[in-house]
Amino acid sequence: MKILITGNMGYVGPGVVERLRAAHPGATLVGYDMAYFASCLTDAPILPESRLDMQLYGDVRRMPAEVLAGVDAVVHLAAISNDPMGKKFEDVTMEVNYKSSVRIAEMAKAAGVKNFVFASSCSMYGAAEEMAKTEDSTLNPLTAYARSKVATEKELQPLAGQGFTVTSLRFATACGMSNRLRLDLVLNDFVASAVTTGKINILSDGTPWRPLIHVRDMARAIEWAVAREPSNGGEFLAVNTGSNEWNYQVYELANAVAEAMPGVDVAVNRDAAPDKRSYKVNFDLFQQLAPNHQPAYSLSQTIQELHAGLQAMEFKDGDFRNSQLMRLMILNHLQDTGMINAQLQWKHNRAAIAAAELETV
Repeated sequence: MKILITGNMGYVGPGVVERLRAAHPGATLVGYDMAYFASCLTDAPILPESRLDMQLYGDVRRMPAEVLAGVDAVVHLAAISNDPMGKKFEDVTMEVNYKSSVRIAEMAKAAGVKNFVFASSCSMYGAAEEMAKTEDSTLNPLTAYARSKVATEKELQPLAGQGFTVTSLRFATACGMSNRLRLDLVLNDFVASAVTTGKINILSDGTPWRPLIHVRDMARAIEWAVAREPSNGGEFLAVNTGSNEWNYQVYELANAVAEAMPGVDVAVNRDAAPDKRSYKVNFDLFQQLAPNHQPAYSLSQTIQELHAGLQAMEFKDGDFRNSQLMRLMILNHLQDTGMINAQLQWKHNRAAIAAAELETV
């Protein structure tokens, strides 16, 4: 079995690579990444890419078809991955997250790939009423990131069939410790604030709903999707990926962190403008289709793990929202230092712009 993982050098990728290596010890695992965040290692005992058979470097906007030769499954993680980045780089977000995703899926089908796993998002539900959203609920994307996921799913569906199985995993909001930790995620932010300042300042009124999933539980779901048969969910499947128990309001998350870390104060900005991104999600279908790959982490375990991980890093930066643990800050720094251009292409590496340079780790 040969598996290609795009965007493997981000927040989610290290756990996915570790999980797939354990599940398929004889498989050939290949990574493909732009390497913006390659240096963002946090509490990593080894270089995560050492578990791969090969690491390729290149831009998914120009990934050559040869990369897919002999590949059985594609795990497509590569994306401009959050709302602040999507707001600043909206055109690039649509190019990378949407147009490139569809192009790679088309090339994958032509190359004989059997399974295409797309990392989608529950954020496509946007502003939602009290009812938990199912896969059949109306989509209401409010950001460039969410719109890119909706557009991609729409074009992936007709590609499925003729031996090409497509699984679109609509993930809940990621959280938890990673070998490339991000702090621009709600729970991770709260724990980091608690560790460094003893306070959690909720920037909204705290009422929006968020479903969450541990980053390693995302990897469990991807392991299932890589081997999914069409008889289990159809040739095309878009499925909410998470757990019904992990639907929380933002203030509940902050209070859970404060409970786990005595002495932490929680402040709510009751004068804040309402955050329209609020949605509860129903994960019954995922539970039905993937009973052996359900989320294993609890909220309290995740908070404790993040706390311990940050302590192990001797993390003390109270100004972390302006640090390189925020993905937008990394891109800003790369632009400010002349390393990447306005289209987020490497300036110093012509191969990253004209064609993908293939290298091994």
